[in-house]
Amino acid sequence: MSRTRVTDAFDRRLIAPMMLGATLNPVNTSMIAVSLVPIGLAFGAPPSETAWLVSGLYLATAVGQPVVGRLIDVHGPRRLYLVGTALAGLAGILGMLAPSLWVLVIARVLLGFGTCAGYPAAMYLIRSEGKRTGQESPASVLALLAMAGQTVAVVGPTIAGVLVGLGGWRAVFAVNIPLAVACLVLGALRLPHHTAPDADAPRPRIDLLGIVLFTVTLTTLLLFLMSPSAGHWYLVLAAAAAAAVFAVRELRTTSPFVDLRVLGGNPALVATYVRALLTFTIGYAFIYGYTQWLQETRGLTPTQAGLVMLPMFLTTIVVTALTGRQGAVRAKLVVAAVAQVVQVALFLVLGAGSGIWLLVLIAVAGGVGMGLGGLGNQNAVYHQSEPQRTASSAGLLRTFSYLGAIVAAAATGGFFAHGADTPGLHRLAVFLLVVSGICLVVTLPDRSLARVGSAAIDRP
Repeated sequence: MSRTRVTDAFDRRLIAPMMLGATLNPVNTSMIAVSLVPIGLAFGAPPSETAWLVSGLYLATAVGQPVVGRLIDVHGPRRLYLVGTALAGLAGILGMLAPSLWVLVIARVLLGFGTCAGYPAAMYLIRSEGKRTGQESPASVLALLAMAGQTVAVVGPTIAGVLVGLGGWRAVFAVNIPLAVACLVLGALRLPHHTAPDADAPRPRIDLLGIVLFTVTLTTLLLFLMSPSAGHWYLVLAAAAAAAVFAVRELRTTSPFVDLRVLGGNPALVATYVRALLTFTIGYAFIYGYTQWLQETRGLTPTQAGLVMLPMFLTTIVVTALTGRQGAVRAKLVVAAVAQVVQVALFLVLGAGSGIWLLVLIAVAGGVGMGLGGLGNQNAVYHQSEPQRTASSAGLLRTFSYLGAIVAAAATGGFFAHGADTPGLHRLAVFLLVVSGICLVVTLPDRSLARVGSAAIDRP
C-alpha cells in the first residue's frame, strides 16, 4: 500500500490551536468548583450569591456558542477565534484584580463569551480538513478534541485546588492570561486566512433577528432555571412567548439562524442534544455538588478535594484514548449511561466517614460516564449535522450541555439549601438517578446510533 501523501493528511499545525482554544471553556467551567468556598469566605458572600459565578459563565456560553458558531460557519474561524481568546485574557486580568464578588461575576460572563469560539472553530476546521483530504470521519482528531475538552473539564478541580493552595483563589482567574496569550500566538500563526467554507459560494445572510429572539428565549429560560420558584413564573411565560416568535421567524425566513425544518426532520440529532443535556446534568452535579460535599462534610481542603477528583481525570483520558479511534458511538453511549447510573447510585451510600476507596470508585465511574458520553455525543453531532452548519451545530451541542450544567447547579443549590450535608447529597442522588435512568432509556432504543461512524475511515 502506498504511503498517504502529506497533502492528503490532516494539517497537524492546526491541532495545537484547536485543542487549546477548545479547552478554555471547560477548564473555566470546572476550576471554579473548588474555588467557590474560599471566594465566599473572602467576600462574606453566601452560596446563593457565589452561585452566580457558575451561572453567569453558563448563561453567556449557552447563548454565545451557537451564535458564534453560526458566524464561524459563514465567515470562517480565524478572526472570531482571535477576538474570543483576547477577550478571555482580559477577563482573566479583571478576575485577578476584582475588588468585589460582582466584579468577579462580570469577569466570568466575559470569560463565557470569550471562550465561545474555540470549540465551534475546532469542529469547523475538522470538517474543512475532512473535505480537503477526503477523510469523511477523522476519528483520531475528533478523539483528541473530546479528550482535550473532557479531561480538562475533569482535571479542572484538581488544577484549581493546587492553584488555590499556592496562590489563593485569584490564581484561578490569572491562569487565563497565559492560556489566552498562547491561543493568540498559535491562532495568528497557524489558523487559515480563508473567510468562508467555499470561496466561490455566496455567503448566507446572517439572521440577526433570529439570533436576538434565540438569545431572549434562552436568557429568560436560563434565568428561571438558575432560581426556579413560583414567584418567577413570568420568566417561563416570557421564554415561551419568545420561543413562539422565534419559531415563526425561523420557519419563514430563507436563511434561518437555526433551521427548524432540518432540525425537525433530524430526530437523531435532537436525541443527541437531549442526551448531552442529561449527561452533563449528572457530570456537573458531580463536579459542583460532590466537591462541595467533600469540603463541607467530608472535611477535605480545596487541594485535597481536587486530588480526589484526579481518578476521574485519569479514567477519562484512558477510556477516550482506548476508544477514540473507533468511529462507532452506540456502545460508547450505552456504557456511559450505565456508568452514570452506577456513579449516582453510589452517592446513596456515602457518609461523612466513607473510605477513600469509595470516593475513588465514584470518581472512576464518573470518568467513564463523562469520557465516553462526551466523545460519543460529539462524534454523533459531527456525523448527524449538516456540513454547512457544523460549527453552529457544535455550538448547540455546547448549549444543551450547559443547559444540563445549569440544571445541575440549580439542583445542587436546592438540595444543598442548608449546606452541603449528607442528607442533601442523598436527595441530590435520587434526582440524578431519575436523570440517569432517562438518559439510559433515550440511548438504548436509538437505532440510528448504530449507523453513526460505523464505517469510519481514519487516515492519520
